[in-house]
Amino acid sequence: MDVSSEMSVDASAQEGRGEQTAAEVLGSAELPFSQTPFGRASRDFLYGQVWSRPGLSRRDRRFVALTCVAAADAPEPIEEQVHAALASGDISLDEMLELVLHFAVYCGWPKASHLEGAIARQWDRIHRERGEPAPAWPELDNLTLGPGDMEKRIARGVEEFIDVNLTPAPPVNSPYRHAGILNFVFGHVWQRPGLTRRERRIITVASVALDDSPVPLRTHVAAALHSGDITKEEMDEIVLQFAAYYGFAKGDALADSVEAAWAGRPA
Repeated sequence: MDVSSEMSVDASAQEGRGEQTAAEVLGSAELPFSQTPFGRASRDFLYGQVWSRPGLSRRDRRFVALTCVAAADAPEPIEEQVHAALASGDISLDEMLELVLHFAVYCGWPKASHLEGAIARQWDRIHRERGEPAPAWPELDNLTLGPGDMEKRIARGVEEFIDVNLTPAPPVNSPYRHAGILNFVFGHVWQRPGLTRRERRIITVASVALDDSPVPLRTHVAAALHSGDITKEEMDEIVLQFAAYYGFAKGDALADSVEAAWAGRPA
């Protein structure tokens, strides 16, 4: 077999792998990729190489992709990724709704509102396609909001901040730090049971990387690696998945933060 024939066979295999992986990820057997450079790269690179890589589970890759498309205000990809995550069972409805709250903290309430709307639409669509009524969303008990005693709540927030960030907690000298960071973000959200700390780290790392937030980017990447919640190999895969969905320029900044954090890890 000559070189040109070998290249043709490799290209054909790449196309087949991309189409198969895309069908598995998106849950559709009919994915007509265009023959534009973007269409071919979507098939051969995004699905044929990135989504099919070992080193990170499909569920973890979904957390990165969902964060990116929701932050990018990309209507069709948001609906597509939400539908795929729910229909596949990779992420449950309760977990998706928990993702919305964590995403809201790091990317803002308006974007989170749109994401939650997509979840409602796709939840109804999935069950409509199955010919069954969509189950109601869960009714939440006020006890899930944590202690009402503000002294206890702030104390818990301080402890959680230290555990998550591996740094001392900030002083309570501004509304942002007192009411926002220690009371709500770490006094409540990071302690909720709907997602693991590792999963919250994945969502947070993707969020701070796309937010152009250099200090949170450095601190959250370092904490994720230094805590051992995410391995260096897993973080490298998160960087690639993130770059594919939010751009290689921002991916480059995330990769630099990863390397700096890894070089500075405790002995």
